[in-house]
Amino acid sequence: MHSHIALERNVSLEIASILVLVALFVVATFTSVHMGALALMATFLFGTLVLGEDVDTLLSGFPADLFLILVGVTYLFALAKDNGTVDWMVQELVKVVGGRVSLIPWVFFVVTAILTGFGAVVPAAIAIIAPMSMGFAKRYEIRPLLMGLMVINGGTAGGFSPLSIFGTITNQVVVRNDLPGSPVLLFLASFAFNVVLALVCFAMFGGRDLMGKKDKGHGLEDTGGRGTGPAKMPDTPRSDPERRAARRSVQTTMVRDEEAEEAVTSLDRNRIITLIGLIVLAVAVIPPFNQDVGFTAICIAVVISLFSPKVSKGAVSKVAWPTVLLICGIVTYVGLLERLGTIDWLGGQVANLGAPLFAALIICFIGAVVSAFASTTGILGALIPLAVPFLLTGDIGEIGLIIALAISSSVVDSSPFSTSGALVVANSPEDQRDRVFKQLMVWGFSMVVIAPIVTWLLFVVPGWG
Repeated sequence: MHSHIALERNVSLEIASILVLVALFVVATFTSVHMGALALMATFLFGTLVLGEDVDTLLSGFPADLFLILVGVTYLFALAKDNGTVDWMVQELVKVVGGRVSLIPWVFFVVTAILTGFGAVVPAAIAIIAPMSMGFAKRYEIRPLLMGLMVINGGTAGGFSPLSIFGTITNQVVVRNDLPGSPVLLFLASFAFNVVLALVCFAMFGGRDLMGKKDKGHGLEDTGGRGTGPAKMPDTPRSDPERRAARRSVQTTMVRDEEAEEAVTSLDRNRIITLIGLIVLAVAVIPPFNQDVGFTAICIAVVISLFSPKVSKGAVSKVAWPTVLLICGIVTYVGLLERLGTIDWLGGQVANLGAPLFAALIICFIGAVVSAFASTTGILGALIPLAVPFLLTGDIGEIGLIIALAISSSVVDSSPFSTSGALVVANSPEDQRDRVFKQLMVWGFSMVVIAPIVTWLLFVVPGWG
């Protein structure tokens, strides 16, 4: 009797915690309350009044590492932007593709894939590349959404190589559970899926409009060689609702960037120091050093500030603080869900379905939904063991389900509530952050629905294993 009452109580709490999460989105969508603040309030009230947790326990779910990454990287690249380093890199990298604007997004896709493929943590690689890519997007009228998705998809494409963090974790979990695996097939399938996804993004979000445009150093030119003048983002009327500070997303206090009066054509002392700092950051976060990207970025930013105190005076105000509040608030609440056991409870419900193919699809959906808010690394480590009972029946191809789960849990990193998506939002042009947040939310949650179904049909139903 007592156990039955306890079971009902636990189930009701888990359902209630999910309903609270849904309510957060509804309230933030239809009111002016910031979603991050709402999430922290929900964590405090539900955690203390319903679960009886103390504040220290609640704060254990606060993503300090994500906080440091967002603050450190946006601070560092605010300095790089203010002292002209980003502008110098933009003009130099354009030369690599011969000024062909349509190839610029693909350059960033490949560079990010190489970084993650050789062992850089996906968020760390995106933290390095996203700010630089947005410099290109602003100068050459490339939609920030397109550029951000190309960087994210590139990072995910390389993320499952046998040398990478995602690939290593997935393959280790497979080995520990005595399951058959194929590290090379996992990598190739993930890479191919993300290349196709990048092609879709390129076609949907303005890539075709870039075809034929070139910059030979005198502004953009069309295929007929007619110059269109220096690339500049179109002004948005101040009455446009897109200019409003986002009530639930990226409400910002950042100082408006002023357009440079003169082109940056050379390196000075401050730019050289900043470039060295960026190289140090790129090297420090990959094996064998494996330094924390947030702390490392802040340390480098402080050193740069010491050499150029006048330039660095306003950089701290350009940290995307509202984005930090939003992401950290949501992730803190998701931490409460994990402590409560809501994720495990959902997995248990799947285990009781009794239909292996359908259960495999549901597991992929759970991986996609949770990873859109939480750590992809953690999800990979948790859900593959959850799938073991189905894999051992022999009714499901082991390799196919592992590939489907890996892809479903990683391509949703484009959600603005994940580290990768948050970094893209934080580094987007100030007057477009609200729009980019909304667009990434639509795209990210479309991936939550589409990716599990497509990967299930491609890899699970045919019985790869």
